[in-house]
Amino acid sequence: MAIVHLTRGWHRAQDGHPWVFAGEIETIGGDFAPGDLVTVVDHRGRFVGRGFINPASLIRVRLLTHRDEQVDDDFWLARLRAAWELRRSFWVESAFRVVFAESDGLPGLVVDRFGPWLVMQTLALGVEVRRDFLVEALRSLTGCTGVFLRNDAPVRELEGLPQERGPAPGTPPDLPTRVEVTEGDVRLWVDVAEGQKTGHFLDQRLNRAAAARLAPGARVLDAFSYTGGFAIHAARAGAREVLAIEASAWAVGLARENAELNGVADRCRFQEGNAFDLLRTLDQERERFDLAILDPPAFARSREALEGALRGYKEINLRALHLLNPGGYLVTSSCSSHLDPDTFLGVVAGAARDAGRRVLVLEARGQPPDHPILLGYPESRYLKCLICRT
Repeated sequence: MAIVHLTRGWHRAQDGHPWVFAGEIETIGGDFAPGDLVTVVDHRGRFVGRGFINPASLIRVRLLTHRDEQVDDDFWLARLRAAWELRRSFWVESAFRVVFAESDGLPGLVVDRFGPWLVMQTLALGVEVRRDFLVEALRSLTGCTGVFLRNDAPVRELEGLPQERGPAPGTPPDLPTRVEVTEGDVRLWVDVAEGQKTGHFLDQRLNRAAAARLAPGARVLDAFSYTGGFAIHAARAGAREVLAIEASAWAVGLARENAELNGVADRCRFQEGNAFDLLRTLDQERERFDLAILDPPAFARSREALEGALRGYKEINLRALHLLNPGGYLVTSSCSSHLDPDTFLGVVAGAARDAGRRVLVLEARGQPPDHPILLGYPESRYLKCLICRT
């Protein structure tokens, strides 16, 4: 096994972080192929961890363990079993995250369950080269017959991997890719083949329920609605009217079907369009709401994009605050891992100041327990959700 020697000084990997960047490496001793296991040591030769290497990636080594232990098939199976058993201890519904990459000690591997389907993303070379083994191990562990590979994420290109998607070999050819899942008493269609990322944003499920508690009797605005998750939760909870805004025509179509599925189509209106533009238009038309929900995509996909992202987050929060009645509620989120919670809070505070509104933060929420946060790996704490009152 090749030995990766770190440069002098203290590195995050020595505090439990699972990444070793190219610039942190002094030398590599021994031969290796891309995706092979390597041992990482500090500049004095002391053991730091063991993981897989990718010479094409800025994240040169993704650590699987910080213990001097053998990484073999049994190791991978044990990690998968631990992830599965963790979820089984608290999750009873048919849709949840089975594997959350580094947080489960499986860097680059994301697996979501939707009924009979496992939707799998192999976002790093080390798991890509072991994909067939992982597919069969997950099938055996979960009893799910269908495995859909959603490897169409642009991040794969940073690993030197092509984008692709489709059912894994061995998946029953007649298994429908659209399935119905439940979130509490809300029923939702999920399309594992055509939906964004793995098909549905499971990480907001508890925040959708929390926002719905504010909805009875309210006029609700749901911006960046996708397939209507927040909107339908609000309508089911008793909102008198919901306006949902979404840029994707495909997502708007499925959101309307979800509203029909839940018997709330008469109180939900879905509008296709750019949320920035439509929020401005709604303000010009003097529209007002009792509850505004913002669940935008990640504006900052890199640290270099953070400055522009901050402007975007501030603008949408400012627009939403202008649209709220006095005493109204704002539920606002960011899923950008490069935006830390305190900075996000500052962005919302800046929007409140510019809007001339006094805003109380009632709850600072995050991701659910099937998306666990790994201490020492701040990137795993990516979802921020504030419930505010004006």
